[in-house]
Formats: sequence, C-alpha cells, structure tokens
Amino acid sequence: MAKRALGTKLKIGTPGTAIGELTSISSPSMSQETIDVTTLDSAGEYREFIGGFKDGGEVSASGFFNPQDAGQAAVYEALEDSAEEDFTIEFPAAMGATWTFKGVVTAYSTSAELEDAISFEITIKVSGKPTLTITPTP
Repeated sequence: MAKRALGTKLKIGTPGTAIGELTSISSPSMSQETIDVTTLDSAGEYREFIGGFKDGGEVSASGFFNPQDAGQAAVYEALEDSAEEDFTIEFPAAMGATWTFKGVVTAYSTSAELEDAISFEITIKVSGKPTLTITPTP
C-alpha cells in the first residue's frame, strides 16, 4: 500500500542532525557496471556479461533555504571541508524503512525566483555501499 512522504527526513552526521525545510529527497541511485565475457564459444551470437563494480550513485534533496537551520549549515560545512559524512534517510515510521550511507556533498546551491520562495538544492555522492534497512511494522 502506498504511503505519504510526509515526515521523511534526511540527516547528516551521527547521531544525525535533520536537514530542515526539505520538499524532496531522492534515495541512492545505485548502479552496477557489467563486464563483457563473450568468447568465441558463446552460443547464439549473443554477448555474455557478468556483474562488475557497483556504484552507490547520488542522493539529491531540495527545499526552502533557511541559513539558520543547523542541518543546512552542516551540509554546507561538509561541502567546504570536503568531508565524508554519515547520512540517513528516515521514511515515516509506518513504512519501517531507512537508508544509511556515507557520502561527500558535491553540490549546494540556492535560488531566488520572483514568484517563489528562496530554495536550495544539494547533491551527495554516495561513498561505499548504501544500506536499506526494513523493519517489519505491526
């Protein structure tokens, strides 16, 4: 059954400071390379592949800019420090799902449009394996 996104949080650090005023959070966009193992003996004139290195991808988030928000400030500092940080995406408790990963903030931008609230966007490059934890819910 589909659940609402309301209450989903992106946190930086351990135990985790919530990044405030978000309107959108993506999960890690994982992918896997393939290695061509086709040989002269391969049947049916089709290429054959095995899995190669995996990539945790990126996580993006956007929302309303608030320079007083501790989480937004922490993300900006992580970009300035080029530091690898711990991140957590917590879905609403009714879903029982959480992503945890290490990452490096690669982009932080703000935007002021005439007819809109001031917004900000961040991009985090996942470092290593992201983990999706699913807890059974009653």
